[in-house]
Amino acid sequence: MQENKDKSIEDLIDDAKGFLEARVEYTRLHLVEKGSKIFADLVTNTFVIVCFILAFLFGSVTLALYLSDVLNSYSGGFGCVSLIYILLAIIVYLTKDKYIEKAIINMAIRKYFDKLADKEEDDEKL
Repeated sequence: MQENKDKSIEDLIDDAKGFLEARVEYTRLHLVEKGSKIFADLVTNTFVIVCFILAFLFGSVTLALYLSDVLNSYSGGFGCVSLIYILLAIIVYLTKDKYIEKAIINMAIRKYFDKLADKEEDDEKL
């Protein structure tokens, strides 16, 4: 009888070690998955932002050159574009607390919960 108890305790300890090792492996894989998703999201968002910045810069130069032709003055065309950006900056500064920050916060929260819902759907499929 004592030998049977010793064997069942050893089996229980072996099962506990196996469970612990499996749990550690699962946690490691889960962290790798999260890290790779964050990295992929960071790379794609960075690429999109760089493309938007380049398009914005080229569009600004194009607008300035067009206005330069219309006004027959390079300084006048680039000055008009500068004034447009100053006006936009003032408008953004005056409306940021009331509209812009709230919209950005809501967009970030929505994106987080959409990703969380996608993760839950993926877990349910497994």
